[in-house]
Amino acid sequence: MSDVSAVLTLPYLLPSQAQKHVTHNEALRRLDVAVQLAVIARDVTAPPASPAQGDRYLVPAGATGDWAGQDGTIAVYDMNTWIFQAPVAGWRARVLSEDTQVRFDGIAWRDGAGALQADRLGVNGAADATNRLTSVAPATLLTHDGAGHQLKVNKAAQSDTASLLFQTDWSGRAEMGTTGSDEFAIKVSADGAAWVTALSFDGASGTATGAAVQDSATDTGTGKLARADYAYGPGNLLGTVAQTGGTPTGAVLESGENANGHYLRLADGTQLCWQQKTSSATGQTLWSFPAGFLGGTVPVVQATGQVQTAHFASVGAPTAAGVNFSVWGLSGARVAYATGLLAFGRWA
Repeated sequence: MSDVSAVLTLPYLLPSQAQKHVTHNEALRRLDVAVQLAVIARDVTAPPASPAQGDRYLVPAGATGDWAGQDGTIAVYDMNTWIFQAPVAGWRARVLSEDTQVRFDGIAWRDGAGALQADRLGVNGAADATNRLTSVAPATLLTHDGAGHQLKVNKAAQSDTASLLFQTDWSGRAEMGTTGSDEFAIKVSADGAAWVTALSFDGASGTATGAAVQDSATDTGTGKLARADYAYGPGNLLGTVAQTGGTPTGAVLESGENANGHYLRLADGTQLCWQQKTSSATGQTLWSFPAGFLGGTVPVVQATGQVQTAHFASVGAPTAAGVNFSVWGLSGARVAYATGLLAFGRWA
């Protein structure tokens, strides 16, 4: 049988032992070090000049004086001398100067209490079977440990919920996450009972739908977010105009030119054509429009001679495809003048 205990190495009283009080006192002294272990500091490398009886320190690496060679041990000032106790893996100590807890892992003293596992944990509040982690505080901080930081919310199946719920007096007002599907959504409520999906994002395409997004080309609801396929911007302001049932489905403006002149089409169906063309002195001159007007409609056409000689210009009955024009001198005869031509009408 050993003369000391297995864990704290406390000396046993032996049969017929003389001066049993010496052995007993040694055991009590070791217990006095280990029980409710709290030390003054762990970063003092030299023994204090005037320690008090019972002062305890964790001896750091590189200690000097009476502590030299006692790295990692517990130094206790008892009976006017320093006594050293080697820790055992699993021991914990409170460092009073830092108001923190450290633990001995068998090699060195480490910060913190080590791995913590609990069925419930309440910080300044009571945890329950559903809210197993509860924190009652003005703020909660989650920060990095040298690089990034990621908060994970995991659910068992697609139909389950993984979300953040925002409440007022325990009544829901907003929720964001994957609720009932794998599509990320933001929902809002005015009373905690009726909920509206403001935004929902398709997991495959990333496109957005919801009450906060235009649901058609004619949806101009207040506060709606414009969809790229319904709204206009640098990417689709200019291009080919088109309509379906009177609703624009293409660009806002379409322009072009060819041998017959220039044209501009507007998304509302309006079309303008213009050209400079020389009239004929022997008969009417045909101007074929650079872009045809809507069949069955008659565009308005204006012709102006671009000279400083007195004259007048006339046009015939226009069609959707073109118009004849002439320029007349004051003598009543046709003249060949540079003529500015402008036609207004509709392409749709």
